[in-house]
Amino acid sequence: MRLFIDGDAFPNLLKPIILRAIEKQKIDTIVIANKKINIGISKHISYIIVDTKENEADDKIVEMLQENDLVITADIPLADRTIQKNAHAIDHRGATYTQDNVKQYLAIRNLMQEIRDSGEITKGPAPFSQKDAQQFANSFNAFLQKYNKK
Repeated sequence: MRLFIDGDAFPNLLKPIILRAIEKQKIDTIVIANKKINIGISKHISYIIVDTKENEADDKIVEMLQENDLVITADIPLADRTIQKNAHAIDHRGATYTQDNVKQYLAIRNLMQEIRDSGEITKGPAPFSQKDAQQFANSFNAFLQKYNKK
């Protein structure tokens, strides 16, 4: 299992959580973004900077992704593409995307986009909090216990 991090909009509160897990479990990790992102220094982390073209980072992740890899992303279309490749996805707030729920998340996202496109003003997500980071840590650790067999 490799870990892919969609570096665009990656919360700073998650960086120490991720780095500790990478080091402790020796997880090969690839951070992909369209600008320099620093999770930390580790021989297990490589960084790839892609063009700023829309979805370039997502496309690179999907291109490199193999079955049973894990992607950390808040991008629901990327999570859907990840699940289609028999890999796993967790969002920054700890939600685990699965075959059973990713289409529902995608439908809600698309509906909200249509509402915004029609001129309706909607609230965005709540600011990322310490509670969100803790929920992520719990989900991430549970995933690693179940799937990381190093």
